[in-house]
Amino acid sequence: MQLHDVYLLAPELALVGLACLVVVLDLVVQRKGWINLLAAIGLLVPLGLTFTLWADPNGLVADDPTGPFGTLLVDKYALFFKALVLVALGLVVLTSTDYARKLGRFQGEYYALMMFAGSGMMLLAATTEFISIYLALELATLPLVALAAFLGHSRSGEAGLKFFLMSAVSSAVLLYGIALVFGFTGTTHLEHIASALSSGSDAEMAFGSYAVLLGVVLMVAGFGFKLSAVPFQMWVPDVYEGSPTPVAAFLSVASKAAAFAVVLRVFYVAFPGSSLDWSLVFAGIAAASMTIGNIVAIGQQNIKRLLAYSTIAHAGYLLVGVAAVTQSGWSSAEAAFGPSSLLFYIGAYTVTNLAAFAAVIAISNKTESDMIDDFAGMGRRAPYLAAALALAMVALIGIPPSGIFIAKLYIFSAAVHSDLAWLAVVGVVNSVVSAYYYLRVVRTMYVTPPTSEEKVPSSYAFRLGLVVAILAVLGLGIYPTPLLEVSEDAVAPLLRAAGDIVGTP
Repeated sequence: MQLHDVYLLAPELALVGLACLVVVLDLVVQRKGWINLLAAIGLLVPLGLTFTLWADPNGLVADDPTGPFGTLLVDKYALFFKALVLVALGLVVLTSTDYARKLGRFQGEYYALMMFAGSGMMLLAATTEFISIYLALELATLPLVALAAFLGHSRSGEAGLKFFLMSAVSSAVLLYGIALVFGFTGTTHLEHIASALSSGSDAEMAFGSYAVLLGVVLMVAGFGFKLSAVPFQMWVPDVYEGSPTPVAAFLSVASKAAAFAVVLRVFYVAFPGSSLDWSLVFAGIAAASMTIGNIVAIGQQNIKRLLAYSTIAHAGYLLVGVAAVTQSGWSSAEAAFGPSSLLFYIGAYTVTNLAAFAAVIAISNKTESDMIDDFAGMGRRAPYLAAALALAMVALIGIPPSGIFIAKLYIFSAAVHSDLAWLAVVGVVNSVVSAYYYLRVVRTMYVTPPTSEEKVPSSYAFRLGLVVAILAVLGLGIYPTPLLEVSEDAVAPLLRAAGDIVGTP
């Protein structure tokens, strides 16, 4: 590995170094609050390095953005998702300050595992070769398996075991799909796969051959588990319910963002010539995810299970952006509409869902219950937390002024521009359906009488994290332009690569 490779991987290396430092500090200090402080402040280092690579003041990234052995590409697309993972990790660290006290002497391991998982997600956003994708996926998943079982009781152990087994199955399915594509094309590099398919495949057949078609189907199934999309979502409710609440929060946003990052890169770079084929596949999965996620969420009595099915539904909304591929050419202005709206949606969803989970963390930590009925009267017992949770729930519906309202507006418009108006209609109808279960939580907090008058305490670090998330929710709804512009800049390398492969002028 050369010095230039170290520079390109500086954010990941800094995050791994911070995780190791947290473990060492945990061994030598008695006051565990220092560990949380180090974890929160230390994340500014990899985040700052990510912004430095984006700005590229010395032009080193522009001259050579390729990492070790050509397996990584540190372009603005990858840097967008790296920054998003770090922001999500920082908010989870801040809002889990009070919750982490439950973990006693294992707080250092908790933060370190979270950071190791984050480093895998950051690598996943930059990988351009299937073996590297698989390794980064495992690096991101295995620490999360340990975190899911971190509480040690039966439900947490069950969550960890289910997550491990389903991850193992999905990884095996994904690897088998990769093997089939490799067997036909003779390469695991995404751009080389596209070149091989364009020159040695049957133009009349989907993806050029039966072997590649089967491989892509298996890869969609493997990635579907990571995306928590229907029909691969069966692990999500049980894992979210049994996991520590901050871990479920991190899973719901950072893991999903990394999964979408790799899915977009794989299909835009490796299979640009078959975009019509995989667009229809993802459109069908999107419609099923939105519908099933929202309908099943209606009957949930546990807030974490409700948010789990909400996550499945939002995976469907996000997949609309994957399916919204224009057929007018990769260099057209419309080509960026689908993927850029997807990136904006992921950013808006990240802060909104973390705001919801943060309020749930504080309230559940006090009531020692995740049942929605136990949130009764929180409008009086914890007015600020209740207001934050109510705002997050309303924002998840997609009601203005919230970032998700703008995100849904753009992502459904992208579907219409891609001749998928029916999918936009399905999304709008499902948004209306989702209002029922989101507003039920709000009604419980403000209408149902409280069972206790005891207040819900929270630390300054928690309040800081919650305020940042709420301000971001409102800010993206009132002034979305900066994130929209960043999203367009981020998808430009992806579209340029796809255009170069298929020969779009």
